[in-house]
Amino acid sequence: MKAKKGISLFERFANGATKFTGSSPAFLGAAGIVVLWAAMGPLFDYSETWQLVINTGTTIITFLMVFLIQKAQNKDGKAIQLKLNELIAAQEHTSNRMVDIEDLTEDELDQLHKYYVKLAALAKKESDIHCSHSIDAAEELNTEKSKGTKHYKKPKKDGLTSRTKSTN
Repeated sequence: MKAKKGISLFERFANGATKFTGSSPAFLGAAGIVVLWAAMGPLFDYSETWQLVINTGTTIITFLMVFLIQKAQNKDGKAIQLKLNELIAAQEHTSNRMVDIEDLTEDELDQLHKYYVKLAALAKKESDIHCSHSIDAAEELNTEKSKGTKHYKKPKKDGLTSRTKSTN
């Protein structure tokens, strides 16, 4: 995609900084600074000021990088969510209730997880491994299958099942 004209200065800076800080030259530059600092130790007699320079520098860089990394993760997370939403919306047999579930509370997500555990259990009962259903469709299909299935009943002590036991 082409860059839009309406992108803010901060957005352009954040994108460029994120791209640069994740590059090999940035790593080599940081490693070079540490090596240079270490080599200057004897010159400064390993003084507290010498130590303070690296400590202050790394603290400031770390502090700023936390915000830069969070910005990049927010953007990536939003892009992934939009892609997933598009996949959900494009599929005929998917539940559109899954779109924007990232806005649910932790308890609501836990409840939804329980439904998917139930769906997995229903899928294990399915004979066709390529068959896929939404939660609602899987429950409905399982109910329909259960109605038409004759279940084997364990014989009672007299050797007869409740189906074969005479009513005399």
